[in-house]
Amino acid sequence: MDAVFRSRFCILFLLTCLLICGFASVGAQNQRPKNVQVAIRAKWSGTPLLLEAGELLSKESKYLFWEFIDGWLHVAKTEGDSHSAKDCLGKILKHGSSLLSESLASLFEFSLTLRSASPRLVLYRQFAEESLSSFLQSDDDGYSRKVSGVDASEAMGTKKLDPLLVGVNLKSPRGKCCWVDIGAELFFDVAKLRSWLQGPNEIGDSFRQPELYEFDHVHFDSNLMSPVAILYGALGTECFREFHLTLVQAAKEGKVKYVVRPVLPSGCEGEVGPCGAVGAMDSLNLGGYGVELALKNMEYKAMDDSTIKKGVTLEDPHTEDLSQEVRGFIFSKILERKPDLTSEIMAFRDYLLSSTISDTLEVWELKDLGHQTAQRIVQASDPLQSMQEINQNFPSVVSSLSRMKLNDSVKDEIIANQRMIPPGKSLMALNGALINIEDTDLYLLIDLVHQELSLADQFSKLKLPSSTVRKLLSTMTPPESDTFRVDFRSSHVHYLNNLEEDAMYRRWRSNLNDSINMITSFYENSFPMRFGVILYSTELIKKIERSGGELHSSDFEHDSEIEDDKSSLIIRLFIYTKENHGIQTAFKFLSNINRLRTESADSADEALEMHHIEEAFVETLLPKVKSPPQEILLKLEKEHTYKELSQESSLFVFKLGVSKLQRSFLMNGLVLDSTEEALMNAMNEELPRIQEQVYYGQINSHTDVLDKFLSENGVSRYNPQIVGGGKVKPRFVSLASSIPGGESVLNELNYLHSPETVDDVKPVTHLLALDVTSKKGIKLLHEGIRYLIRGSKSARVGVLFTASQDADLFSILLVKTFEITAASFSHKKKVLGFLDQVCSFYEHNYILRSAAAADSAQAFITKVYELAEANELSSKAYKSTLSEASNLNLREHLNKVSQFLYRQFGIASGVDAVITNGRVTSLDAGVFLGDDLHLLESVEFKHRIKHIAEIVEEVNWHGIDPDMLTSKYVSDVIMFVTSSMATRERSTESARFELLNAQYSAVVLNNGNSSIHIDAVVDPLSSSGQKLSSLLRVLAKYVHPSMRIVLNPMSSLVDLPLKNYYRYVIPSVEDFSSTDYTVIGPKAFFANMPLSKTLTMNLDVPEPWLVELVVAVHDLDNILLENLGDTRTLQAVFELEALVLTGHCAEMDRDPTRGLQLILGTKNTPHLVDTIVMANLGYWQMKVSPGVWYLQLAPGRSSELYVFVDGGDNENQEKSLSKRITINDLRGKVVHLEVVKKKGKEQEKLLISSDDHGRSKEKQGRNGWNSNILKWASGFIGGSEKSKTGHDSLVVSFFLPLWHLYERFLKIMILSVLKNTNRPVKFWFIKNYLSPQFKDVIPHMAQEYGFDYELITYKWPSWLQKQTEKQRIIWAYKILFLDVIFPISLEKVIFVDADQTWMDIGFGDKDSGKSICGADHTILAHCMWLTWSSSVRRQLDLPNYAQHTVPIFSLPQEWLWCESWCGNATKSKAKTIDLCNNPMTKEPKLQGARRIVSEWTGLDFEARKFTAKILGDEMENSEPPTSTSSETSSNNRSSEDQESKAEL
Repeated sequence: MDAVFRSRFCILFLLTCLLICGFASVGAQNQRPKNVQVAIRAKWSGTPLLLEAGELLSKESKYLFWEFIDGWLHVAKTEGDSHSAKDCLGKILKHGSSLLSESLASLFEFSLTLRSASPRLVLYRQFAEESLSSFLQSDDDGYSRKVSGVDASEAMGTKKLDPLLVGVNLKSPRGKCCWVDIGAELFFDVAKLRSWLQGPNEIGDSFRQPELYEFDHVHFDSNLMSPVAILYGALGTECFREFHLTLVQAAKEGKVKYVVRPVLPSGCEGEVGPCGAVGAMDSLNLGGYGVELALKNMEYKAMDDSTIKKGVTLEDPHTEDLSQEVRGFIFSKILERKPDLTSEIMAFRDYLLSSTISDTLEVWELKDLGHQTAQRIVQASDPLQSMQEINQNFPSVVSSLSRMKLNDSVKDEIIANQRMIPPGKSLMALNGALINIEDTDLYLLIDLVHQELSLADQFSKLKLPSSTVRKLLSTMTPPESDTFRVDFRSSHVHYLNNLEEDAMYRRWRSNLNDSINMITSFYENSFPMRFGVILYSTELIKKIERSGGELHSSDFEHDSEIEDDKSSLIIRLFIYTKENHGIQTAFKFLSNINRLRTESADSADEALEMHHIEEAFVETLLPKVKSPPQEILLKLEKEHTYKELSQESSLFVFKLGVSKLQRSFLMNGLVLDSTEEALMNAMNEELPRIQEQVYYGQINSHTDVLDKFLSENGVSRYNPQIVGGGKVKPRFVSLASSIPGGESVLNELNYLHSPETVDDVKPVTHLLALDVTSKKGIKLLHEGIRYLIRGSKSARVGVLFTASQDADLFSILLVKTFEITAASFSHKKKVLGFLDQVCSFYEHNYILRSAAAADSAQAFITKVYELAEANELSSKAYKSTLSEASNLNLREHLNKVSQFLYRQFGIASGVDAVITNGRVTSLDAGVFLGDDLHLLESVEFKHRIKHIAEIVEEVNWHGIDPDMLTSKYVSDVIMFVTSSMATRERSTESARFELLNAQYSAVVLNNGNSSIHIDAVVDPLSSSGQKLSSLLRVLAKYVHPSMRIVLNPMSSLVDLPLKNYYRYVIPSVEDFSSTDYTVIGPKAFFANMPLSKTLTMNLDVPEPWLVELVVAVHDLDNILLENLGDTRTLQAVFELEALVLTGHCAEMDRDPTRGLQLILGTKNTPHLVDTIVMANLGYWQMKVSPGVWYLQLAPGRSSELYVFVDGGDNENQEKSLSKRITINDLRGKVVHLEVVKKKGKEQEKLLISSDDHGRSKEKQGRNGWNSNILKWASGFIGGSEKSKTGHDSLVVSFFLPLWHLYERFLKIMILSVLKNTNRPVKFWFIKNYLSPQFKDVIPHMAQEYGFDYELITYKWPSWLQKQTEKQRIIWAYKILFLDVIFPISLEKVIFVDADQTWMDIGFGDKDSGKSICGADHTILAHCMWLTWSSSVRRQLDLPNYAQHTVPIFSLPQEWLWCESWCGNATKSKAKTIDLCNNPMTKEPKLQGARRIVSEWTGLDFEARKFTAKILGDEMENSEPPTSTSSETSSNNRSSEDQESKAEL
């Protein structure tokens, strides 16, 4: 009863309000609130939603892609139940979601509406075009490519209209919608494909196989050794179904490797049915960005007074969201109850909205505004929606917020929390890992959440409890440490000094605490550091490697290379000298060798000769001995004395693993680069470690520090592939597809263990992938067995055997022997010894000996029987199996393992590798020892496995058969979990959110069933809070996480924290039409915006996006909605012009390679865009679109000096001239490049100074590289217009016009320049800031007036502090990006403000310049550059900062005359007039222009008349202005060509 009364009372109150406001609403009919709508569309044409769904599922699992295809093929062709795009979306979602868990299905739905998979389909379009066009290009290569079923002339689709291959979809060739590419031939007809399949198709044809990529969809039944067949087509077409069924059957029969690349050519939309074409026919509107409408400061009235004559017809504007609260009313519910009063209710809503806008409050009203906002949010029924409504419409709600009564508990808790976190600070963590809020966008966040949900889904399949899953996902990986120490303690280390006995260290006190203080002060003076050397021979190391890591004296007998080895001789002579004359003399001998070598050489790199060694030995011993040293030398050389010690020293270095570094420092076991800088840095880091342990008593006066460190952290071997100090990034692969229960090679695998540890849980699993027919493979097997024999309590070893196609029966028997042994006898004490003996016998008799000399198979079987009995193993198991072993079945098993290794890990046939809990270590070169396995175990267990194993071992298992719950099962679970978690990309940083109070000022949403937990600290009244509120609502809707959001507003505000409206564009199902098959797409919609406030629009797009305005009638920097007239909604459309490929480039172990030139393109067109590397961080950027690209060093100096380096240690680097880069999403890519100079080019410089350049030109004339480098253009920044400017050009000017008014000024400036010169002129414009109208007019203007122009663009680097003020951005473009924004061929540039008018032209020979007057001293107080702090100057300095490195000419003041700064006394001499703002009068720009520049009105009329003609507008006043006296006098000026005197 009370509820009914309250309801009726509310309606009565509303009706009363409507009556009261009736007259106001009637009078305001002409002032109805206006709306603003914004969209960003992709530059490429739409892609089919059905194909996007398949791509999304393939990200989850490659098998789901094929299940989706097979399932859709069985769906009825009729679309009777799908009458609209929304129906089709539901149908696709239902089909795809059925393959996923509930949580993943919800995210799948959102990702599909987000259209995040569209870029991958654009990538496949690129491949499809190349497939159709490659036969045309191959004619030029001397061979033709057959096309079956279609004419070659018609197979090619649309001509590329865009250099980045973006835009129109390719046309169907002759109406064909599918084709199969086998490399040598294209099949458009299924019958011809079947005919080909019947023939003998083997790899090795004269034609190259089509190249495959890691993202390609390879059918799981495919034989990896079969020919490749790629199907291009769209699911839903009849031709796709026929080709697909044929190729699946062929793949099962081992005839082809079947690959699908989904494409729907233009013209085939009718073949896929309505649902198959949804999304393909419409432009692709994107979501995942923010739009801001800021209340603009109109202190300087810089607005264009031109009247907008015509509007633009766009899509229907977005309907208003009536479910959002307005002043306490939810109008959607009111309209449901009183639909007959719709017009009155909406008028009342408009009145409420238009009457609540405020951009100022009294100081006392601002004081607690942040706390009041937090209270309003926390007390709301939907806190997240309330936060979004408040901070995205703040000017409209601030008034009501300020009147809200504040609860002291809220304020007190916020203040208490702010003792632990700064006020206004925002943080966010996903399952404990911090997320960078500034760089986070919707696409990145969804990827991170999908990653977590996928892991949770995998873990649940392992029967792990949900509580354990949440604990695993929230576990932070320990920070990686590079403090692994190599235990080098040995007699082979020769120390130069002795800290205990040498007199020079006696002054160091025995009290260690005092000594530490002295170390800090005096380490440069007799620092108590022990120095030593370990000597080895490179030739001997190579010999040891060739012998498989063993040292046998017989291998070195009569070996001429070893006998003549200089290094071995030095070691022997060093040892002799040390034993007979002391260590100081021995080191003197080494010093003398180096001195003699350098003295006799022109270069320090001169090779060591034998006479250097002999002379150094004689010189060193001459004062020490009585007999001639030459006799001692001859005796030592002849008798090879100390030969064994020399070889043992080299073997010791080989086993340590440091020989791969050629030379290095070992400081307390830490491996360092052999540079003084590296050593000093390491010393500075090591000293605090020692100090800390001294302080806590862990080191005292009697502690041997080296023994302590090496005992605690020492490893017996160093391997740069395993611990590369950050230089080598490990590769991890998830083993999720091999989870127990499924069909997988790993589920059939039996493991080997160290003796008496079979029943223990093994957190570390080594999988040895090896070729049983190769010597290297058997060596790896030996080392794995011996590693277990030496003992490991934490690790087990599994062997994945592969074999070449021509493997003999002996290899098959060895594999079978291992399988029997691992399955039946792994618990036996002597099993490892037995396997080691079998391996040795097999290697000696069947690997090292020729096939003809090998023993018979029966001899091998007999030997196995003997060894089994000798090691107390029953030979019955072997007798009953080996003699009856099926050769065919075993070969099929080996082939299955090979395919598993290739698909799962990318390990090709014949390549040996070690896989440790998902970490893949390929063994392409060098020797891998058992100690390397121990090192892998130590590193991985410490960094990745230990903390996970502890969680898994504590699990209270439920729902699992006790017989299954063995140590093997738990070990498998640890292996699967650790491999999966190693592949996820997330921050290693975390924060202790639990310390913050969350009772009164936090939003807490609990969901115990969710595997996602969000922790956040948010200032709701901040720009980051505006974005976060939308992102958090998305997660709450689709992911249902548990959340704990602590509100952290600024306290004691003195100004409004937000002066803008904000929308973050989130797609939804409502973007799909319910009446037809149209996909409308998401848009930003601002309802009921203020009419009389000037607004400026800004976009908040993901970092990689480069967008440009393509449709807009009104000035988006000066939006005044009351000028819209009858138009209700102002609309603007932007276009995603390109994605930004960025990166950093440095020379290996050196500084950034400033000036290095990079080009990017495809295989067929390698140079489409280019750029140069900055000095700052080696930064570079290029424009790209979705596709596969090849980044190369540009022809010329860059490629002559450098090559790319792809990981590896110094010996095993892969060097190349290009890198393949895949762009298949909307997140762009950051590429870190490392280059190294080519051999023989190490001392050459990439860039030469101007003085050196001048001298080189005298020597080389016109043929030097530096004389041609300026002709190499940086096409990255170029538009469609190419530079035609030659050396006779007068002006090359650069502009950044902002707003319509400045574009109007710009046209006047252009005319003023052209009317004052007869020379060619080229103008450069920043494309980012141009209106669509200006871009439409400027080509016609260039043609009409005869000038050249080019549009350029550059994205603000992410590492540079972001700027929001456009004036600062303008200065950045003028200064910071000067070396990369223009082509290298541009020698001079003149910066010109858009509001400058040119009166005369003439310049000197400097590059750039700008003059600032200072005559009017009354204005100096307003000069911002006189008060800028140094931190600001670093970002936005005037050009003078570079005057010592860049030629800058300070122009006389007449070159930039400005009334505000210069005064009228010098106006008559002005060559250019700048319409700078006057801070005292604040005169509007247009008014000042007409008053100050007499020529301005005429130029303005001419420019507006031309613009109106091009755009089809009518001018209000078509009469030209009358000439002024100033114009007349200007016509009487001397006709002398002033600019002919200028030197440009």
